[in-house]
Amino acid sequence: MLIPNEGKAIIIGGSIAGLMTAKAVSQFFEEILIIDKDEFSAAPENRAGTPQAFHPHRFTQRGKLITEKLFPGYEEDLLAQGAPSSFNKIVFNMNAYGSFEGKYPRHDIKFSRAVLEWVLRQRVMAMPQVRFLTKCDVVGLLASPDGAAVNGVRVRDREAGREERTLHADWVFDASGRGSRLPEWLEGLGYPVPKPDVLKKSLGYSTRRYRVPADMSHIPEQWDVVNIAGQPVQGTLTGVFSFIEHNVAEVLLYRPGGQYPPTDEASFEQAVAALPSPLIDELTRKLEPITAPRAFRVPELYRRHYERMERWPAGLLVLGDALCIYDPIYGQGMTVAAIEAEVLEACFKKRSEESTDGFEKEVLNQLQRVIEPAWWLNCAEGMQWNGVSYEGAEPLKGIAFGSKYMDLYLKHATQRQDHKLFGLYWAVNTLMLSPGEILNPEMVRSVLSASEEGEQWLRELEERHGGSLEAALEEMLPDFARDRP
Repeated sequence: MLIPNEGKAIIIGGSIAGLMTAKAVSQFFEEILIIDKDEFSAAPENRAGTPQAFHPHRFTQRGKLITEKLFPGYEEDLLAQGAPSSFNKIVFNMNAYGSFEGKYPRHDIKFSRAVLEWVLRQRVMAMPQVRFLTKCDVVGLLASPDGAAVNGVRVRDREAGREERTLHADWVFDASGRGSRLPEWLEGLGYPVPKPDVLKKSLGYSTRRYRVPADMSHIPEQWDVVNIAGQPVQGTLTGVFSFIEHNVAEVLLYRPGGQYPPTDEASFEQAVAALPSPLIDELTRKLEPITAPRAFRVPELYRRHYERMERWPAGLLVLGDALCIYDPIYGQGMTVAAIEAEVLEACFKKRSEESTDGFEKEVLNQLQRVIEPAWWLNCAEGMQWNGVSYEGAEPLKGIAFGSKYMDLYLKHATQRQDHKLFGLYWAVNTLMLSPGEILNPEMVRSVLSASEEGEQWLRELEERHGGSLEAALEEMLPDFARDRP
């Protein structure tokens, strides 16, 4: 059902979040215009507007499931581009307390960011109501005289004399990523914008790619991923080895706290060899380097709180990295974008049946419910590292407990070689399950009771809360951390 007077939408940004937004709202608009600063190539390739694209990207299981609903069969398109399946290949995970190794149980497809974006873009380009406007910068919003509604954008061509023009629309969606200028545009329209919450993480990662020689084809047939997690206490690097399309392997080195991985070839290889496990080094020595290491730096993670604004213009929404960015090591960013697209579609469906005032603010609130668990988990992990700090309008509820408990949980699962507990840990961190699955009183008591350190902490928690762990967790933890299906 098409909502009256919502014939045209403009989406700022043609990256993953923008493409998902276009698909999610396509049934509600007669015309959708996607504006991007880059020119899109006929084949998959990295582009200037996504400097992080060279580095590893992945969907979590939840992100994959939503993307399959939005773009049925998209993984077949990835396979056609040479992307490999993970099914029945070895996964090796190592942390400070030991390691897990096993065969990957699903046919998940591994890909480069360039190939995934190209596959989804071909699907969106085939939609009859969608047009793309490329090599164009959005330089501002168009608004009604009183600023109460957004009705288009001002754009400037990157070529043809850099001419500026106006484009009108019934709705504008900002999916422009971490370079979003929405705060200044809103302030220019007279809307005070609250400061974002910021996790000053100073994280850096370096990635190098390798080709698999013909006589080493057994390696990608045997291995899926090797993940050697950095240790906050020791300040060691994280190392990740995995495959993308056309028998290309990629190795990522990562560390938060301002001590960045090396980018020159000799130092990069030395750092790989110095990881706590020699496995990545042993594998890459059998491969052929095809690129120099490339760096990417993220000074801080942020979470914007547009939902807290007293006023918000009609006809405007924001999602993806323009709203919140996450530590890429967990692969949450694209999955959150997929969840946000799912929420957006559901909200517009509801609106088509029962139009309500304050729709945009309600959507922004719904998106914050999506963001909150991922943001909290990012902060809980990040605050374990020296050199990482948090600034926000409100303190992060339960974050000290979360940081300590998540580490103790990981220790407990690893030392006991409990694959079920370890699987729950990753299911929570990859947003497949609510944090409540491992932060409920039964699980917390079980984990803490398993060690002398944990028992002492459990006694202290109960003593401070009248002998009740349940009361302690209820007081300390955010509401979402107690949610269970």
